[in-house]
Amino acid sequence: MFVVIAGGGRTGAQLAKSLVSAGHRVHLIESRKEILARIHKEIPTESIIAGNPLDTHTMELADLIHADVFAATTPVDAENLALCYVARERYDVNRTIARVNNPRNAWLFNKMFNVDVAVNQAEILAHLIEEEMSMGDMMLLLKLRRGKYSLVEEKIPVNATAVGMMIKDLKLPANCVIAGIIRDGELVIPRGVTTLAAEDELLVLTDAEGARMVAELLDAPRVKNL
Repeated sequence: MFVVIAGGGRTGAQLAKSLVSAGHRVHLIESRKEILARIHKEIPTESIIAGNPLDTHTMELADLIHADVFAATTPVDAENLALCYVARERYDVNRTIARVNNPRNAWLFNKMFNVDVAVNQAEILAHLIEEEMSMGDMMLLLKLRRGKYSLVEEKIPVNATAVGMMIKDLKLPANCVIAGIIRDGELVIPRGVTTLAAEDELLVLTDAEGARMVAELLDAPRVKNL
């Protein structure tokens, strides 16, 4: 895959470094001298295009017309929008990704400006914090690219009501499936008649509401103070 990145700041440089390490062809466009000095130490020189990404000559040097993906990661939202628009309209790049610096501008990053994927870092961080606060001991393992479902892990406490119960008797919500059980370091394929044990780690495919219900279902009973 050939990826052209505009903006050599921390986001763009890290993206370029990861893609190069994975064996992809990468061109990173940057004009700031202090940034160029740093990224020359982080990624191969042949991957660096020195110049203004808004300049058509620089775009041609970066061979944007042959890129599979274009990522605009500059610190200026207006530039990222303009770059994605030009990448699609002039160079017919198949997929565009833009960094959102100011959350107030997020509504602009849409198909009108030829933005296929908008990466709003503030929103991502807020969602991660919200999920950590709401899920308690439940761990988010994988967020599916499409839809609202995730793969989460939940460990069954020693005194949980679910200990000794068969899966078919758990009364799980309809929007969740137990995909696997880790028991004593080994993977157990779950069946309806599989009996749950203390310290079992359940791998559950579900949405946010289902995750909350599963956590409540598998939690240890509360002891009321007398």
